[in-house]
Amino acid sequence: MKKRPAGTEVLLKSVVKGIYNKQGKDVLRIDMRRLENRIADFFVICHGSSVTGVNSICDSVEEVVRKEAGEKALHVEGLENCFWVLMDYGDVIVHIFLEEYRNFYSLESLWADALIEVMEEKVSK
Repeated sequence: MKKRPAGTEVLLKSVVKGIYNKQGKDVLRIDMRRLENRIADFFVICHGSSVTGVNSICDSVEEVVRKEAGEKALHVEGLENCFWVLMDYGDVIVHIFLEEYRNFYSLESLWADALIEVMEEKVSK
């Protein structure tokens, strides 16, 4: 995993902002740092309501993270069909689903031992 001492929180905030910029839904942040044999420190999971929505969320996350955190995904998978897109930022992995695929795979239930936080959209006035 790529280490970014203070930068992980900036990366996480940028990911969530990118998701909400394009109406991503039911955003969860899963802190996996206390689990053995983890593949990342954090998962961020959300869904969009259409294939176009999922693609837009991916583009937004990529753009906001690049601008605000100065990071580029190490690997992106699933853009061919946009049913489930995985964006790997090293210690943060972002899962963007089409709603029915999220319900079917229920990733959050696989990591029930981890700390799961429901993210709220921050509206600035």
